[in-house]
Amino acid sequence: MKNLKVAMVQYNCSTPDQEMNTDIGLQYVYEAKKMGADIVLFPECWITSYSCPEIAETLLPVETIEKHPEFIRWCEAALTEESASILRFRKAAKELSIGIVVTGFTKGKKYPQNSAFVIDRDGQIKLKYSKVHTCDFDWERYLESGDGFYVCQFDDISIGIMICYDREYPESARELMLQGAEIVLVPNDCGGMKPRLQELSVRALENMVGIAMANPPGEDAGCSCAFSPIVWDKHGNIVDNTIVIADEETEGIIYANFAIDAIREHRKREDLGKYRKVKAYKRLTE
Repeated sequence: MKNLKVAMVQYNCSTPDQEMNTDIGLQYVYEAKKMGADIVLFPECWITSYSCPEIAETLLPVETIEKHPEFIRWCEAALTEESASILRFRKAAKELSIGIVVTGFTKGKKYPQNSAFVIDRDGQIKLKYSKVHTCDFDWERYLESGDGFYVCQFDDISIGIMICYDREYPESARELMLQGAEIVLVPNDCGGMKPRLQELSVRALENMVGIAMANPPGEDAGCSCAFSPIVWDKHGNIVDNTIVIADEETEGIIYANFAIDAIREHRKREDLGKYRKVKAYKRLTE
């Protein structure tokens, strides 16, 4: 039976010290390898921390703040594929033969993007995904949003990525499903987790994909989780699709095993999403 063991890191990198955050992250990668994980999933913006300069919290027009020294430093600190931290994670992935989904602000055309890198067992970047649904109601309005959703191959499994607020838009997971994603990995950093857990469970069900989410710990936060798409067995009996849900406060790694062969059999057997009537969905692209 083909399985995928995902190590979801539940830890809060609260300062933008890239070297320190990388050191901590690599400790978790080594721990996950010892526990037999196939791929490590970090929360949103791990390397850079999910934070902005104080000037960005004013929510003034970008033209007003883009020349402020704090804002300039924030933009300049954004990562590239050749940044030291990314190279260190790539090196560890190759040395340990383990996959890594690591995150941070990356350089866009002018302003940063909120991105995730999928690194394979050979240390190669298989996918760079930038958050499409930036939180434009807050300081993420200063980020450049991504231009699409993409799928890559890891261990002959089709992997897609959503980042945090993407989760609120059903189109995100559906687009990944239509591209053939079997597992969707979700770097996250937010609170109010109870309804969001229900949301992720439904995304797994309706798109016939496994979903794993890594979130930093904290009051009303944490709850890193994984859900299977299998909500009925082959006899039609209802089954609980929860693989694991962490508590709010625990720091460390939460593990989830996805039974890939069983998920593939479920996708062949069930019909969710197979009979879409796209002619009736005109407003979805407006």
